[in-house]
Amino acid sequence: MSTRFLVTTAIPDPGLSLLEEAGTVTVLPAPPGHTHLTQLCASGDYDVVLTQLRDTINAELLAEAKVKGVSNYAVGYNNIDIDAATAHGILVGNTPGVLTDATADVALALILATGRRVVEGDRMVREGRFTGWEPELLLGRDVTGATLGLAGFGRIARATARRALAFGMTVLFAPRPPSHRVVGDEELGEFAGRVTQATWDELVEASDYLSLHVPLTEATHHLVDADVLARMKPGAVLINTARGPIVDERALVQALREGQIAAAGLDVYEDEPRLAPGLAELPSTVLLPHVGSATVAVRAEMARLAALNAVAMAEGRLPPHPVNPEAAR
Repeated sequence: MSTRFLVTTAIPDPGLSLLEEAGTVTVLPAPPGHTHLTQLCASGDYDVVLTQLRDTINAELLAEAKVKGVSNYAVGYNNIDIDAATAHGILVGNTPGVLTDATADVALALILATGRRVVEGDRMVREGRFTGWEPELLLGRDVTGATLGLAGFGRIARATARRALAFGMTVLFAPRPPSHRVVGDEELGEFAGRVTQATWDELVEASDYLSLHVPLTEATHHLVDADVLARMKPGAVLINTARGPIVDERALVQALREGQIAAAGLDVYEDEPRLAPGLAELPSTVLLPHVGSATVAVRAEMARLAALNAVAMAEGRLPPHPVNPEAAR
Protein backbone atom coordinates (compact mmCIF):
# COMPACT_ATOMS: atom_id res chain seq x y z
CA MET A 1 0.00 0.00 0.00
CA SER A 2 1.27 3.48 -0.89
CA THR A 3 2.37 5.77 1.92
CA ARG A 4 -0.39 8.28 2.61
CA PHE A 5 0.09 11.85 3.79
CA LEU A 6 -2.56 14.29 5.00
CA VAL A 7 -1.58 17.96 4.63
CA THR A 8 -3.94 20.35 6.43
CA THR A 9 -2.77 23.39 4.45
CA ALA A 10 -0.71 23.47 1.25
CA ILE A 11 2.99 24.15 1.84
CA PRO A 12 5.56 25.52 -0.63
CA ASP A 13 7.89 23.43 -2.73
CA PRO A 14 9.99 21.44 -2.31
CA GLY A 15 7.74 20.16 0.49
CA LEU A 16 4.82 18.86 -1.52
CA SER A 17 7.08 17.47 -4.24
CA LEU A 18 9.03 15.44 -1.67
CA LEU A 19 5.81 14.05 -0.24
CA GLU A 20 4.46 13.18 -3.69
CA GLU A 21 7.67 11.31 -4.48
CA ALA A 22 7.20 9.22 -1.35
CA GLY A 23 3.49 8.45 -1.56
CA THR A 24 -0.05 9.72 -1.98
CA VAL A 25 -0.74 13.26 -0.76
CA THR A 26 -4.10 14.71 0.27
CA VAL A 27 -4.09 18.48 0.68
CA LEU A 28 -7.23 19.82 2.32
CA PRO A 29 -8.92 22.68 0.43
CA ALA A 30 -9.42 24.69 3.62
CA PRO A 31 -8.07 24.52 7.17
CA PRO A 32 -10.03 21.81 9.02
CA GLY A 33 -12.00 22.34 12.19
CA HIS A 34 -10.96 20.30 15.19
CA THR A 35 -13.78 17.75 14.84
CA HIS A 36 -13.06 17.23 11.15
CA LEU A 37 -9.33 16.85 11.76
CA THR A 38 -9.99 14.36 14.56
CA GLN A 39 -12.14 12.29 12.22
CA LEU A 40 -9.50 12.35 9.46
CA CYS A 41 -6.72 11.29 11.83
CA ALA A 42 -8.89 8.48 13.24
CA SER A 43 -9.97 7.20 9.81
CA GLY A 44 -6.93 5.01 9.24
CA ASP A 45 -6.58 6.55 5.79
CA TYR A 46 -3.32 8.36 6.53
CA ASP A 47 0.12 7.43 7.84
CA VAL A 48 1.29 10.94 8.77
CA VAL A 49 -0.44 14.30 9.12
CA LEU A 50 1.45 17.50 8.29
CA THR A 51 0.04 20.27 10.46
CA GLN A 52 0.14 24.02 11.02
CA LEU A 53 0.31 25.93 14.30
CA ARG A 54 -3.41 26.66 14.03
CA ASP A 55 -4.21 22.92 14.06
CA THR A 56 -4.94 21.78 17.61
CA ILE A 57 -3.55 18.30 18.13
CA ASN A 58 -4.80 17.63 21.64
CA ALA A 59 -5.13 14.53 23.81
CA GLU A 60 -8.65 13.84 22.51
CA LEU A 61 -7.51 13.76 18.89
CA LEU A 62 -4.39 11.73 19.66
CA ALA A 63 -6.35 9.11 21.61
CA GLU A 64 -8.36 8.34 18.48
CA ALA A 65 -5.62 8.91 15.89
CA LYS A 66 -4.39 6.06 13.71
CA VAL A 67 -1.32 7.82 12.39
CA LYS A 68 2.38 7.15 12.88
CA GLY A 69 3.39 10.75 13.20
CA VAL A 70 2.59 14.46 13.18
CA SER A 71 4.94 16.75 11.25
CA ASN A 72 4.44 20.35 12.38
CA TYR A 73 5.24 23.04 9.82
CA ALA A 74 6.78 25.25 12.51
CA VAL A 75 9.58 25.47 15.02
CA GLY A 76 7.12 25.71 17.90
CA TYR A 77 4.76 22.87 18.80
CA ASN A 78 2.59 24.27 21.58
CA ASN A 79 -0.41 23.28 19.42
CA ILE A 80 0.42 19.59 20.05
CA ASP A 81 0.02 17.64 23.29
CA ILE A 82 3.47 16.05 23.25
CA ASP A 83 2.87 13.91 26.34
CA ALA A 84 -0.28 12.44 24.81
CA ALA A 85 1.46 11.82 21.49
CA THR A 86 4.28 10.01 23.24
CA ALA A 87 1.85 7.93 25.30
CA HIS A 88 0.18 6.74 22.10
CA GLY A 89 3.47 6.07 20.28
CA ILE A 90 2.96 8.93 17.82
CA LEU A 91 6.12 10.74 16.77
CA VAL A 92 6.15 14.52 16.40
CA GLY A 93 8.57 16.48 14.21
CA ASN A 94 9.25 20.22 13.86
CA THR A 95 11.47 22.55 11.79
CA PRO A 96 14.11 24.05 14.14
CA GLY A 97 17.03 26.29 13.25
CA VAL A 98 15.48 27.61 10.06
CA LEU A 99 13.85 30.93 10.87
CA THR A 100 16.34 32.41 13.34
CA ASP A 101 17.62 35.28 11.21
CA ALA A 102 14.29 36.01 9.55
CA THR A 103 12.53 36.36 12.91
CA ALA A 104 15.35 38.44 14.36
CA ASP A 105 15.02 40.76 11.36
CA VAL A 106 11.33 41.22 12.15
CA ALA A 107 12.09 41.87 15.82
CA LEU A 108 14.51 44.62 14.83
CA ALA A 109 12.03 45.96 12.27
CA LEU A 110 9.42 46.27 15.03
CA ILE A 111 11.94 48.02 17.29
CA LEU A 112 12.70 50.56 14.57
CA ALA A 113 9.09 50.94 13.47
CA THR A 114 7.74 51.55 16.98
CA GLY A 115 10.64 53.73 18.05
CA ARG A 116 10.51 55.99 15.00
CA ARG A 117 6.71 55.82 14.57
CA VAL A 118 7.05 54.52 11.02
CA VAL A 119 3.46 53.29 10.62
CA GLU A 120 1.98 56.54 11.93
CA GLY A 121 4.15 58.49 9.48
CA ASP A 122 3.22 56.24 6.56
CA ARG A 123 -0.47 56.66 7.35
CA MET A 124 -0.10 60.43 7.62
CA VAL A 125 1.48 60.70 4.18
CA ARG A 126 -1.03 58.35 2.51
CA GLU A 127 -3.97 60.22 4.03
CA GLY A 128 -2.72 63.59 2.76
CA ARG A 129 -2.13 64.99 6.25
CA PHE A 130 1.58 65.70 5.69
CA THR A 131 1.88 69.44 5.11
CA GLY A 132 5.64 69.79 5.31
CA TRP A 133 8.54 69.48 7.75
CA GLU A 134 7.79 70.60 11.30
CA PRO A 135 10.17 70.79 14.29
CA GLU A 136 8.04 68.51 16.46
CA LEU A 137 6.39 66.30 13.87
CA LEU A 138 6.14 62.63 15.00
CA LEU A 139 9.00 62.79 17.47
CA GLY A 140 10.00 59.25 18.34
CA ARG A 141 12.36 57.38 20.61
CA ASP A 142 16.05 56.75 19.98
CA VAL A 143 17.21 53.26 19.16
CA THR A 144 20.95 53.91 19.27
CA GLY A 145 21.94 54.16 22.91
CA ALA A 146 18.68 52.63 24.14
CA THR A 147 18.55 49.55 26.35
CA LEU A 148 17.16 46.39 24.77
CA GLY A 149 15.98 43.73 27.20
CA LEU A 150 15.76 40.20 25.81
CA ALA A 151 13.43 37.80 27.58
CA GLY A 152 15.11 34.52 26.72
CA PHE A 153 18.53 34.08 25.15
CA GLY A 154 18.18 31.28 22.63
CA ARG A 155 18.97 31.38 18.93
CA ILE A 156 16.51 34.10 17.92
CA ALA A 157 17.28 36.30 20.93
CA ARG A 158 21.01 36.01 20.20
CA ALA A 159 20.46 36.93 16.55
CA THR A 160 18.41 39.92 17.71
CA ALA A 161 21.19 40.90 20.13
CA ARG A 162 23.74 40.76 17.31
CA ARG A 163 21.65 43.20 15.29
CA ALA A 164 20.93 45.46 18.26
CA LEU A 165 24.62 45.74 19.16
CA ALA A 166 25.33 46.86 15.60
CA PHE A 167 22.79 49.65 16.16
CA GLY A 168 24.62 50.78 19.29
CA MET A 169 22.06 49.47 21.75
CA THR A 170 22.87 48.30 25.28
CA VAL A 171 21.69 44.69 25.54
CA LEU A 172 20.42 43.01 28.70
CA PHE A 173 19.08 39.47 28.84
CA ALA A 174 17.25 37.13 31.19
CA PRO A 175 17.89 33.59 29.90
CA ARG A 176 14.78 31.78 31.07
CA PRO A 177 12.20 34.07 32.68
CA PRO A 178 10.42 34.09 35.03
CA SER A 179 12.98 31.72 36.60
CA HIS A 180 16.66 32.64 36.85
CA ARG A 181 19.93 30.87 36.18
CA VAL A 182 23.45 32.20 35.80
CA VAL A 183 24.97 32.11 32.32
CA GLY A 184 28.77 32.02 32.22
CA ASP A 185 31.11 33.53 29.62
CA GLU A 186 31.75 30.15 28.00
CA GLU A 187 28.05 29.72 27.25
CA LEU A 188 27.78 33.34 26.11
CA GLY A 189 30.53 32.81 23.54
CA GLU A 190 30.73 35.80 21.19
CA PHE A 191 28.47 37.80 23.52
CA ALA A 192 30.74 37.58 26.58
CA GLY A 193 31.50 41.10 27.73
CA ARG A 194 29.06 42.57 25.20
CA VAL A 195 25.72 41.80 26.88
CA THR A 196 24.68 41.87 30.53
CA GLN A 197 22.61 39.31 32.38
CA ALA A 198 19.70 40.49 34.54
CA THR A 199 16.91 38.94 36.53
CA TRP A 200 13.46 39.06 35.00
CA ASP A 201 12.42 41.85 37.39
CA GLU A 202 15.55 43.87 36.55
CA LEU A 203 14.96 43.36 32.84
CA VAL A 204 11.37 44.59 33.07
CA GLU A 205 12.34 47.75 34.94
CA ALA A 206 15.49 48.67 32.97
CA SER A 207 14.49 48.06 29.34
CA ASP A 208 13.62 50.80 26.87
CA TYR A 209 12.61 48.02 24.48
CA LEU A 210 11.54 44.68 25.98
CA SER A 211 11.61 41.91 23.36
CA LEU A 212 10.14 38.46 24.04
CA HIS A 213 11.94 35.30 22.88
CA VAL A 214 10.64 32.49 25.08
CA PRO A 215 8.59 29.40 24.21
CA LEU A 216 4.96 29.23 25.29
CA THR A 217 4.71 27.07 28.40
CA GLU A 218 2.66 27.13 31.58
CA ALA A 219 5.40 29.24 33.15
CA THR A 220 5.46 31.81 30.33
CA HIS A 221 1.70 32.09 29.71
CA HIS A 222 0.92 35.77 30.48
CA LEU A 223 4.55 36.30 31.43
CA VAL A 224 3.82 39.93 30.56
CA ASP A 225 0.72 40.77 32.55
CA ALA A 226 -0.74 43.92 34.09
CA ASP A 227 1.83 43.88 36.91
CA VAL A 228 4.78 43.61 34.55
CA LEU A 229 3.42 46.34 32.29
CA ALA A 230 2.99 48.63 35.30
CA ARG A 231 6.64 48.12 36.25
CA MET A 232 8.01 48.95 32.80
CA LYS A 233 9.33 52.43 32.04
CA PRO A 234 6.61 54.89 30.94
CA GLY A 235 8.49 55.36 27.66
CA ALA A 236 9.17 51.66 27.12
CA VAL A 237 8.17 49.57 24.10
CA LEU A 238 7.07 45.93 24.14
CA ILE A 239 8.09 43.69 21.22
CA ASN A 240 6.63 40.19 20.73
CA THR A 241 7.71 37.87 17.92
CA ALA A 242 7.45 34.70 20.04
CA ARG A 243 3.93 33.48 20.93
CA GLY A 244 0.83 35.60 21.50
CA PRO A 245 -0.34 34.17 24.85
CA ILE A 246 2.95 35.18 26.47
CA VAL A 247 1.30 38.61 26.71
CA ASP A 248 -1.98 39.38 28.43
CA GLU A 249 -3.31 41.29 25.44
CA ARG A 250 -6.21 42.97 27.24
CA ALA A 251 -3.82 44.22 29.91
CA LEU A 252 -1.54 45.50 27.12
CA VAL A 253 -4.38 47.49 25.56
CA GLN A 254 -5.16 49.04 28.94
CA ALA A 255 -1.50 49.87 29.60
CA LEU A 256 -1.15 51.57 26.22
CA ARG A 257 -4.37 53.52 26.67
CA GLU A 258 -3.24 54.77 30.08
CA GLY A 259 0.28 55.59 28.96
CA GLN A 260 1.93 53.05 31.25
CA ILE A 261 4.15 52.14 28.29
CA ALA A 262 4.73 54.04 25.07
CA ALA A 263 4.20 51.50 22.31
CA ALA A 264 4.05 47.86 21.26
CA GLY A 265 5.19 45.99 18.18
CA LEU A 266 3.53 42.61 17.72
CA ASP A 267 3.81 39.81 15.18
CA VAL A 268 1.78 37.30 17.22
CA TYR A 269 -1.48 37.50 19.17
CA GLU A 270 -3.10 35.85 22.15
CA ASP A 271 -6.16 34.58 20.28
CA GLU A 272 -4.75 34.68 16.77
CA PRO A 273 -5.99 35.84 14.33
CA ARG A 274 -8.42 37.76 16.55
CA LEU A 275 -7.13 40.80 18.42
CA ALA A 276 -8.03 42.03 21.88
CA PRO A 277 -10.70 44.75 21.67
CA GLY A 278 -9.14 48.15 21.06
CA LEU A 279 -5.68 46.94 20.04
CA ALA A 280 -6.04 47.76 16.35
CA GLU A 281 -7.30 51.26 17.11
CA LEU A 282 -4.22 52.27 19.12
CA PRO A 283 -1.88 54.48 17.04
CA SER A 284 1.06 53.45 19.24
CA THR A 285 1.04 49.86 17.95
CA VAL A 286 2.71 48.23 14.97
CA LEU A 287 0.81 45.03 14.15
CA LEU A 288 2.14 42.42 11.74
CA PRO A 289 0.28 39.28 10.55
CA HIS A 290 2.65 36.61 12.00
CA VAL A 291 5.32 37.04 9.32
CA GLY A 292 8.43 36.30 11.37
CA SER A 293 9.42 33.43 9.10
CA ALA A 294 7.85 34.82 5.93
CA THR A 295 10.66 34.86 3.42
CA VAL A 296 10.68 32.71 0.30
CA ALA A 297 13.85 30.89 1.31
CA VAL A 298 12.83 30.25 4.93
CA ARG A 299 9.34 28.95 4.15
CA ALA A 300 10.76 26.67 1.45
CA GLU A 301 13.31 25.23 3.88
CA MET A 302 10.62 24.75 6.52
CA ALA A 303 8.58 22.86 3.93
CA ARG A 304 11.56 20.67 3.06
CA LEU A 305 12.23 19.78 6.70
CA ALA A 306 8.56 19.14 7.44
CA ALA A 307 8.33 16.83 4.43
CA LEU A 308 11.50 14.95 5.38
CA ASN A 309 10.12 14.47 8.90
CA ALA A 310 6.84 13.19 7.48
CA VAL A 311 8.47 10.76 5.07
CA ALA A 312 10.74 9.33 7.76
CA MET A 313 7.86 8.80 10.19
CA ALA A 314 5.71 7.18 7.50
CA GLU A 315 8.54 4.74 6.76
CA GLY A 316 8.96 3.85 10.41
CA ARG A 317 12.18 5.82 10.87
CA LEU A 318 13.06 8.49 13.42
CA PRO A 319 12.54 11.89 11.74
CA PRO A 320 15.51 14.22 11.26
CA HIS A 321 14.01 16.64 13.77
CA PRO A 322 12.04 14.70 16.40
CA VAL A 323 10.35 16.47 19.30
CA ASN A 324 9.63 13.22 21.18
CA PRO A 325 12.08 10.54 20.03
CA GLU A 326 11.05 8.40 23.00
CA ALA A 327 7.75 7.72 21.21
CA ALA A 328 9.65 5.44 18.83
CA ARG A 329 10.73 3.06 21.60
